[in-house]
Order: sequence, then structure tokens, then C-alpha cells
Amino acid sequence: MSSTVGQVIRCKAAVAWEAGKPLVMEEVEVAPPQKMEVRLKILYTSLCHTDVYFWEAKGQNPVFPRILGHEAAGIVESVGEGVTELAPGDHVLPVFTGECKDCAHCKSEESNMCSLLRINTDRGVMIQDGQSRFSINGKPIYHFVGTSTFSEYTVVHVGCVAKINPLAPLDKVCVLSCGISTGLGATLNVAKPTKGSSVAIFGLGAVGLAAAEGARIAGASRIIGVDLNASRFELAKKFGVTEFVNPKDHNKPIQEVIAEMTDGGVDRSVECTGHIDAMISAFECVHDGWGVAVLVGVPHKEAVFKTHPMKLLNERTLKGTFFGNYKPRSDLPSVVEKYMNKELELEKFITHKLPFAEINKAFDLMLKGEGLRCIINMED
Repeated sequence: MSSTVGQVIRCKAAVAWEAGKPLVMEEVEVAPPQKMEVRLKILYTSLCHTDVYFWEAKGQNPVFPRILGHEAAGIVESVGEGVTELAPGDHVLPVFTGECKDCAHCKSEESNMCSLLRINTDRGVMIQDGQSRFSINGKPIYHFVGTSTFSEYTVVHVGCVAKINPLAPLDKVCVLSCGISTGLGATLNVAKPTKGSSVAIFGLGAVGLAAAEGARIAGASRIIGVDLNASRFELAKKFGVTEFVNPKDHNKPIQEVIAEMTDGGVDRSVECTGHIDAMISAFECVHDGWGVAVLVGVPHKEAVFKTHPMKLLNERTLKGTFFGNYKPRSDLPSVVEKYMNKELELEKFITHKLPFAEINKAFDLMLKGEGLRCIINMED
């Protein structure tokens, strides 16, 4: 790789030219990394709902042309000025949020919401100089959440790159750079169920199943899956889910159903849909005195959370979480080790594999709601 250091790299990238239109495979120019940046060779990427949401560009500022993608794994090709923690050849996960290690959030043991590198979906340029590192014929192609992994090479701020065990298989651990860590950490780091406890998981997509996996790892004895899609129930058993509730099957609020099933409510709940009614149900279904509800899903911007204050005064706790409370650089390497130690199972999240040339098929699969994670091999 050394021959490319300091040079512009020409490579393939899947470019979103406009909202909702198939990505187009283009030859792009990727500039060398600037101060506090690294250039990565992406080997595997996967598709997450966030990519689809911003590709459809419904309800937010459209930024096009753009290279999407943020759940990935790769190898450092070169580093910019001031980068000391990473070197060419390091195996890494790029992450949509970051850890500068200097701000109040990074210095806090409680927060992972870095002031400098917190996710910014509107920004399509690097923070160092306000420029894009991607171009076609001299015209800029915009970045996406600081990662843009639907390109064979990308440039990322050093604070958004987690160095991991070089023995970890990149085609598996790439899913840890977004959704799986979000759900897993929501349970293990925020809800913190104890061995033998009961946990309700609202929404059994990839993030919800990762939350269930966290409850399984924690030793919960009852893991209740709540979803409107009954076809998800069979798959969820692989993630430790022991019981299923479909709100469509009941003529009373689902929180009442769960309270009756569990003698007053579950010990912990994790909400992974982003629907406001599910958020309220997830809070109201936890037991008074000790119940903790954790919100993971991102709601509609006009959504309002309404509950009676007595629900809180009766010693229920409501928490929110961002990226499972993991600090990307400090904490993700240990999540990779959970997989390497066979404590965390990742294979069951991977339901499809495609070559880079067929990336639009991955969008079709997600739009149809088929499968959990589709791994895209950048070298196929």
C-alpha cells in the first residue's frame, strides 16, 4: 500500500446521485488524509436502515451527490499529520460517531456523545477544512456521517476509527460499527439486567435482536419479544427470546398485557422501533420500584412522549441511549473480543452476502424487510 501514500487514489464507489435512485458505480478520486485523518481501504460493508433513510431523503436535508455507508471494516492505508494511534495495516472499524478524547463528554465516564465528532447527518465534508475528500472530474462528492463506506477507499477523522484485533474476521465484526453495538450496549451498558431477570424487547429487527442478545449474555431468564410482525418470532428464538407478544392479538394496551404476564411488569425493557406508542408502552410495562426502560429507536421529529408523572414517582426509570453508550475508540475493541471469545454470536445477524457490484440488491432486500444484515464484499 505504501506506493499510494500521499497520492490521490482512484477507485470504485457506489454514488447516490439523487434521492431514491439506484446507486451508480463510479470511478472516484480519494484525496490523501489531512491533519488528524486516516485513509482506509474498506474490505466489507453492510447496509443499515440509516443508509436507506438518508438515500430516500424523506424528512431531512437532502445532500447529493453522496457516498453513503457507515457500517464497515477495513485496513488503514495511510495516516495524516498528527495521527499517532494508528498506522498503515491496522485493522479498524470506522464509526459514524467519534471520540476526540479531549472534550467534556469524552472525559466523562458516563457519556459517549463527543462534542467534536458526534453524528452530524447534514455535514457532507471533513471538519478539518470543510472540504470533501471525494471527487469526480474535480467536482466534489459528499461524505455521509463521516464514514462513506460504499467506496473502496474512504477518509475518516482519526477519532471515528476503532483499532481492533487483527485476527478478528472483518466480514463478521463489520456489523459492530453501528446497529449491533447499539442494541447490545443498550441492554448491557444502560438497562443492565441482572441474572434471572425479565426483559421486554420492543421491535425485533437487527437492533432489537442485538438488545435481546445482550439480555441473553446477561443471563435474563425471560426475554419477551414485542413486534407487529409475527414472522420475526421464529428467528428471534436464536437470540434468546423466550416469549412473544403481538399487540395486534390484544384489545388492550400492550403494557397491560406484559404487566399481567410478569406479575406487575418486567424488570427491564428496551425500545428499538422509534414509534412513540411503543416508547410509552416500553416505559409503562416495567415494574414499579425498580423497573428501567431504555429508549433506542429514533422518533419522528414531531413526536411527544406522554405518560403520567406517577409512573415515574412510583420508582420507574426512563433512560435514553446513543450507540449503546459505547465510546468508539475505547470500547469497541472489547466488543470485538466478546465475539472472539464466543460470548457474542454475530453469524446469526448475517443473513445475506453480496459482491460490491450488486449493492443495489442490498437496498431491495432492506426495503422488502428481508433478512437482518447483508454483508457487501468490496473486493468481489
